[in-house]
Amino acid sequence: MTPLTKARWQIHFCVALWGFTAILGKLITLPAPALVWWRMGLVTVALLLLPRVWRGLSQLSPRLYAIYAGIGVVVALHWLTFYGAIKLANASVAASCMALGSVFAAMIEPVVTRRRFEPRELALGIAVIPGVVLVAGGVPAGMRLGIVVGVISAFLTALFGTLNKRYVDRADPFTVTCLELGAGALFLSLLLPWLPHVGATFPLPGASDACYLLLLALGCTLLPFTLALVALRHIRAFDAQIALNLEPVYAIVLAIVLLDEHRELKPLFYVGVAILLLAVFVQPWLIRTDRTPSGID
Repeated sequence: MTPLTKARWQIHFCVALWGFTAILGKLITLPAPALVWWRMGLVTVALLLLPRVWRGLSQLSPRLYAIYAGIGVVVALHWLTFYGAIKLANASVAASCMALGSVFAAMIEPVVTRRRFEPRELALGIAVIPGVVLVAGGVPAGMRLGIVVGVISAFLTALFGTLNKRYVDRADPFTVTCLELGAGALFLSLLLPWLPHVGATFPLPGASDACYLLLLALGCTLLPFTLALVALRHIRAFDAQIALNLEPVYAIVLAIVLLDEHRELKPLFYVGVAILLLAVFVQPWLIRTDRTPSGID
C-alpha cells in the first residue's frame, strides 16, 4: 500500500469516528462552549501524560509554539460553532454543513501552502453547494440559524486543516495535537465568562455527560485528530475536506437510529445528502493522484 493510499484510508477512518461527534454533541447536555472546553481539556491532559509529548514540546521553537497555538484557537472556534449549530438545529444539519469545507479549502489551500490553484478542485467544491441548499430547504425554519453557524464552522475547519497541512511536518503529531488543543482550551477559558449560557458559573458535567465527554475526547478526538495530522503529510487539505463530505452520512445514519431525527427532516434533505455523496465518489476520477506527496507543486 502506497503512503498516499494509506493516508486516504486513514482520513476515511477519521471521518467515520468524527461522525459520532455530532451525535455525542446532541447527547451531551452541556452548552456548546463548556462542551468544547471539556473536550479540548481532557485530550490535553491525556497527552501530557506521554513522555514523547514533553520531549516534543521541549524541541519546538517559539515561532512554532505561536503557530500551533494560533491554529488551536481556530480549532476551538470551529468546534464552538459546530456544536452551536447542533444546539441550534440538530446533528444531521450541522454535519451536512461541513460539506462546504471543500469549497473553502479549494480557495484557501493554494494561498496558504503556496501551491498552484486547481480550478477542478473549486468546481468540485462548488458542486456540493446544491446539496447543501437542498439540505437547508429540507429543515424547519427554526433551524436556519443553525445552518448559518454551520457554514461558519465549515470555513473554520477548512482554515485549520489547511494551516495544519502547511506545518504538519514540523513536529511530532502527538505534540502538535497537545499544543493546539491545549491552546484552544486556554483560549476558551478566557472567552467562557463572556459567552451566553455560561457566565460566571462554569457548568460541570453530570455522570452521563462525563461518560459521553470521555468517549468524545479519547475515542473521537485524540485518535482521529492525531491520525489526520499523520495523513496530511501525504495528501492535500482539499482531499481531506472532500472525504469529510461523508461525515454527514455517518452522522445522519446514527442520528436516525439513535435520536429519531428523521422525523424533523423533509425528503429534500436526503436529496441534498445524495448530492454530497456523489461529490465524494466522483472526486477520485477528477483529481488525479500524480501529484507530489507533499501537496506542494
